[in-house]
Amino acid sequence: MGCCSVTQRHTGVDEVGPDEIELLVLSGDNLGLGESRLSMSVRNSRDEQPQPPSCCTTERQLDQEVTNTVLLWGRSREELQHRLYSQRSIQGWEGQHLHMYGEIIHSSLVSLQNSCKRETTEHFLVLFKSHLLLLSLDHNQQDFVYEGILPLSGLSFQDVSVAPDASHSPHKFEISSPMMVSRVYSCPSAAELHKWKQCIEDRKYKSMMQPTSPSHCPLSYLLPCDEPWKKEELKTHLLQAPVWQWEGSPIQHMGQPEYISTVHIIDTLRQGLQERLMVLFPQDVLLLSVDNKRLKIRYEGRLARRSIKAVERSPERLEFELIGELVDPLQVSCSYLEDYQNWLFQLQQPDRSSRVTVSRAAPPIMPKLKRSQKESQEPKITDHRFDNNRRS
Repeated sequence: MGCCSVTQRHTGVDEVGPDEIELLVLSGDNLGLGESRLSMSVRNSRDEQPQPPSCCTTERQLDQEVTNTVLLWGRSREELQHRLYSQRSIQGWEGQHLHMYGEIIHSSLVSLQNSCKRETTEHFLVLFKSHLLLLSLDHNQQDFVYEGILPLSGLSFQDVSVAPDASHSPHKFEISSPMMVSRVYSCPSAAELHKWKQCIEDRKYKSMMQPTSPSHCPLSYLLPCDEPWKKEELKTHLLQAPVWQWEGSPIQHMGQPEYISTVHIIDTLRQGLQERLMVLFPQDVLLLSVDNKRLKIRYEGRLARRSIKAVERSPERLEFELIGELVDPLQVSCSYLEDYQNWLFQLQQPDRSSRVTVSRAAPPIMPKLKRSQKESQEPKITDHRFDNNRRS
């Protein structure tokens, strides 16, 4: 039997349709025309059956459903994100406007586990392109309370394996950073835990592949810090930005910065100047460096205030020297007279934090005055009227 086809003929092998190809194969097995048509009909009906949605479509639909679900205070996730951008509902907010951090990638309600008190409190985490915003909740005012914002470049995310417990969620993760003590959060479901892990790892990878542009980094316009407003903004930025090669406890544990300026450390060995950011804290003097593109801050060292003292060396050049028993002398040069005077004033003061009590000698006891012999022989004059009244 010759081969037949119900499809339109084409010239060339590449334009042969799938139905025609199958009929050609079937006809080669000496099948009848009725059997061929039956096989084609069965195959076509099988192709016309609805296919299950793809994984991407299902995930998008689930995200849309979660976004529109009431999450907190009668508001959906999308409504809460719009409210965050207004910044009217963040108590104690510090830093630039939230719009400067870009698009919100993910946000959700989690529980923070306090290992000391063995209790949990509700928190709200917001993931931006390169930062993670930490918020606690004020249910009475229905407001967010600012806890901190962490750059993803120095953030570490890790799953926490725990035994099943009916009173707490087993879906936990731990985040840590050089800027804060590690925290353990609990998610309401395994899907939410997976979402956080996927989003954070994805954003960390993309931030590494796409370096920050200098125009988007605050250091590009805060340096040199030659104006008061720049100094204040730079103090806030240091407590939020990652510090590369940091050593010791988080920078937030050092207290609030008291003074900051750009200085030059005179390197006698290399015969050159090294530009540094010198930051004065209640207990320490912190030395930092900034790269040429003004994108990264690097840790260079710290000096205890109680162990150093500033000594004038060349006032006309605005140079002084930091000396101490446990450190090598450092020659420091300032660019502005105000910075020079402030550093001398601060580092020549006694350590206010030391509680050294100075014992003072007790004042001498004044001897009692002795009455002269003539005065002792004089008769006392008394008021007889007073005596008579008292007797009566």
